[in-house]
Amino acid sequence: MAVLPLGIAAVSGMASAADADDSGGTKAQFKYQITPGPGGNACEKCALFQAPSSCSVVKGKIAATGYCTSFAAK
Repeated sequence: MAVLPLGIAAVSGMASAADADDSGGTKAQFKYQITPGPGGNACEKCALFQAPSSCSVVKGKIAATGYCTSFAAK
């Protein structure tokens, strides 16, 4: 029985860490691609891009030459 509480604590701890970063959506949600989009729109031309390689909407490393559906021209 002593093992059960430890197992629950470990699982709940991992879930809390995963839920802690809710600052943006996944690349799949925003159809992120590493190449420019329509009309040459690219992350480096987007108001949401945070140089050198992040975004205020999409989680993860972002390429300056990338594009997603949340593109907002500067």
